[in-house]
Amino acid sequence: MNDLSKRLFKFSVRVMKLTKQFPNIPEFNVIRYQLVKSASSSGANYEEAQAATSRADFHHKTKISLREIREANYWLRQLEEIVSDELGQNEIKLLIRESSELKNILGSIALKTKK
Repeated sequence: MNDLSKRLFKFSVRVMKLTKQFPNIPEFNVIRYQLVKSASSSGANYEEAQAATSRADFHHKTKISLREIREANYWLRQLEEIVSDELGQNEIKLLIRESSELKNILGSIALKTKK
């Protein structure tokens, strides 16, 4: 597992742990579902990219991973606006920073492999 794969894996685990703290109300249930789905999908798609059969296949799977991390970043930013400190405001800020960095890395890879 390369460093980016490890970061994506740890990111999704941290997101899952964070969402366990959310109250069981409809608004948080929607965010929980979408955030966990996009955070874990980003790592899973990047893992698939590691076994790509061609450069084009690698590029395609990396772009999917990028789209998913962008979506996770969106849900985290939305959470930042609505949660209190008891729900992990500090962890949300750290996850937003991490998802932004991962987004930049994946975007760079996608641009380089497109050529």
